[in-house]
Amino acid sequence: MADAILIATQAGRALAQAARRAGLRPYVADLFGDSDTLAAAEAYRPLPGRFGTAPCAAETLAALDDLAGAAGHPLGLVLGSGFEDAPGLVAEFARRHRLLGATAETIVSLKDPVAFAALCARHDVPHPAIALDPPAEPSRWLLKRTGGSGGGHIRAATRSSAPPGHYFQARVPGRAHALNVLADGRAIRILAATEQWCAPTPIRPYRYAGAVTRGAAEPPALPERLVAAIADATARIVAATGLRGLASADILVDGADWWLMEINPRPGATLDLLDRRPVPLLGAHIGACLGAMPELGAPPVGAAAAQICYADRELAPVPDHDWPDCVRDRPRPGSVVRRDAPLCTVLAEGADRAEALDLLESRTACLRAALAAQKT
Repeated sequence: MADAILIATQAGRALAQAARRAGLRPYVADLFGDSDTLAAAEAYRPLPGRFGTAPCAAETLAALDDLAGAAGHPLGLVLGSGFEDAPGLVAEFARRHRLLGATAETIVSLKDPVAFAALCARHDVPHPAIALDPPAEPSRWLLKRTGGSGGGHIRAATRSSAPPGHYFQARVPGRAHALNVLADGRAIRILAATEQWCAPTPIRPYRYAGAVTRGAAEPPALPERLVAAIADATARIVAATGLRGLASADILVDGADWWLMEINPRPGATLDLLDRRPVPLLGAHIGACLGAMPELGAPPVGAAAAQICYADRELAPVPDHDWPDCVRDRPRPGSVVRRDAPLCTVLAEGADRAEALDLLESRTACLRAALAAQKT
């Protein structure tokens, strides 16, 4: 029988499907319990909480212990998003289960803003200035939540003090990219350089929307020399922190200048785009975490894109919709999706970036039209 694997994250569908592709049996705990998550999971437990904040520690531990009992002898635990601001909880996970990913100590090094800024300074990595006190010129600064993910926590700074668990970061120019890598605690292998974009709202101007990875035959998203510099910086930080597994370095690029904004020490939102190589990426993640960096095989030939479709109105309840094959993270019929919350994820592939993005936009528009028609 295939090995069982525990998964805990905010939204577990991508990791559950990646586990199936890697020949594993996923036992999943997440916030949503989407239809395709339940279909992929060997067993499922719901987590309490709200998207963008760490789930309740006691209930998360109980859910994972219950899943581990159902699994018998799981290979270990893989974490997705939602725990970067809870290193103490991650440490408790590691005491109960074999943790396949970043340790609590690594997460502190990468996600504590003061520690990460100092780490970048020691290794000569360009990183925006950070501050804990209110800035004198707030228009030049942003307010961020420590350990936040998805961009929805980022606001324009004011002269007010930062709330608990927040900090200020200097604004820098540039377009958003990510260098997606596999790390073994000493070195990295590059998976792709992806381009990212936002779905802003008046109160969430930096909310993450989606990403695209280019086809093998088209010009790369970033010049080779720039990728080499970013990869070298990322590798130095990996060696300094012992980071293992799938990770992404979020960067802003402005011509020849670039800044490392953060490193996400976990499989991220682009897993669907990246997991198209001959070697299943979750299997590679586990191998790297156990000290054996695998060969990944040739990169995908075509381009791929994915974006989150946020609800433009409240769906209470969600209708029993006939979701097209390109849609993932499908909410269960009868569940509730609040306005501006993630509704689903739309995927598209193409020969090149333009074709993938055009198809992505047309599919998203068709989906919204079909949902609106079903409403009426």
